Formats: sequence, C-alpha cells, structure tokens
Amino acid sequence: MGKKNIKNEEVAKWILENYDIKSPRDIQEALKDIFKDSLQTAMNAEFEEHMGYERYDNKTEKTNYRNGYSDKSVHGSFGDIDLQIPRDRNGEFDPQIVPKHKRDVSDIEKKVIALYGKGMSTRDINDAIHDIYGIEISASMVSKITDQVIDAALEWQNRPLRSTYPIVFVDAIYFSVKQDNHIVKKAVYTILGINSDGFKEVLGLWVGEAESAAFWLSIFNELKNRGVKNILIICSDGLSGISQAINNAFPEAIQQRCIVHLIRNSCKHVAAKDRKNLCDDMRKIYTATNEEMGKKYLMTQLKNENLNIQNV
Repeated sequence: MGKKNIKNEEVAKWILENYDIKSPRDIQEALKDIFKDSLQTAMNAEFEEHMGYERYDNKTEKTNYRNGYSDKSVHGSFGDIDLQIPRDRNGEFDPQIVPKHKRDVSDIEKKVIALYGKGMSTRDINDAIHDIYGIEISASMVSKITDQVIDAALEWQNRPLRSTYPIVFVDAIYFSVKQDNHIVKKAVYTILGINSDGFKEVLGLWVGEAESAAFWLSIFNELKNRGVKNILIICSDGLSGISQAINNAFPEAIQQRCIVHLIRNSCKHVAAKDRKNLCDDMRKIYTATNEEMGKKYLMTQLKNENLNIQNV
C-alpha cells in the first residue's frame, strides 16, 4: 500500500492528500486500502494474543514461536484484498477475524465499523464478533485490538496543528450514550477548521456532560498549545459566555454568529405554515452583497406586508 499511519478522524483529508481522486472508483480504492490496514492490524493483534508474548520479548519462556507469514487473497465489498496471515511454528494459530478457508470478508467491513461506532467496550465488541462467527473472544484480545485504535485516536487528538486557520466553526452535538446501564446525553464539542489550502479539517472532538463556555475556553487553550496562533473568523452559536471565551483565547479573532442557528431560532416564533416563506426572505437578506442591500430588501418586504418596524 505504501501509505500508513492513517488517523481515524482524518480519513477524507488523508485520501485527498495521498490519492489522485478523479472518480468514485478512486475513492473505492482508497477505502479498500484503509480496510485492508484495519483488517491486518486486527489479525496481528489476535496473533499476539494467541502467542502470549510480544515480538522481541526475550524474557518470557516460550513453547511456540513465530514462523513468518503466508499470503492470502480475500474478497471484500471494495474488491480483492491481499493479506499476510501470521504463522506459528506449532501450527496452532486459527484466526477468527479471517477464518481459515474463508475467502469472502465483505460482511466483516460492516462489523469493523461497528467496533468503532459502539464505543469499543469489551461487551459490545464481543457481541459484534459473535454476530459474525458465533464465537466468544477473550477480554484481553478485545483490549489488544482496541488499544491500537485508541492509541491512534489519541495521537490524532493531540497532533500538532497549523499556526493559522482563516475560518473555524465550533459547536456541540448531543448524542445518547449508554453509561452505567442508563441512556444519557453527552455533548461532543466539535471544531471544524478551514485551512489555508481551502480544505476542511476536524481539529478535534471532546466529550463533556453539557455545553459550557468554560469548557470551550479550555478547548481553545488546548488548540493554542497544539500550535494554533491565529484564527481570523470563529463561527459559533449564541451560547452565553462563548464570546468572552473566544476573546480570552483569540482576542483578534472575529466572532460570526452562525446563520443557521439564527434562522432556526427565528423560526421558533413563526407558525409552521409560514416558515418556508420566512426562510426564503431571510436567505435573501443574509446573502445580500452588503448591509445596505440587506436593509433595503427587508424594508421592501415590510412594506409589502404593511408592517412597520422602527430603527431597522
């Protein structure tokens, strides 16, 4: 493949930087490479669990030894994939991720995604593997597999960032998650930046109990510690205190209220049957070339509706 160390949350950016994407077929080839690496990593972790000791461990007493690899080609949703199956000298390793004589792994791709999406708890991953093979896997094997993913995720979350981002969008998204056998709401703080090359880049994801300006300030300070010196425009909602948090961390940045949030808040005060017309009118105002043109269109609409608003 020749392109390693992909970070979980940078898939789209990584594909654009490492592949000459000109068609949907090119994207499929990139996704095939990503899935191949995930499958190979999981199989290697399974082999480590079977052997009971890590490579180059000279302290553990051994009754079995590594014996290289054998090549195997399997078929997936994105096409044929070439894998290297680890071998042990005693011939006892029986892989479960890609069982012996299995040549079609298209169903595994959905399960690999499930391993990430279910939160990577031992029970959830065991359930996912059990759905595929009807077998149980040990907690230590699950830990070995997920630890490699967690390490990659932490590396991505703490990676150095560019010094300048022209535009940054900040918002919190709420998800329902299971915690202590209860379903609770968690706020996932999300920062999406537009870099100087014009590409979107997720700067990070943070999980909190609820959205707060104090938490945003700690995130902004973390961005500074990771190398961000200048942000020209920060687009956010109207959370109380977030303006002060932005000013404390990036005093020269311009705060832009998110138009989507403003329109959504305005629609709360309008009957459902009138919302489409309202949104159409507001779109013309927000997309006006300048403030004067926006005011002119607003006043025209007010006259048409025989309304009068002072100090517009």
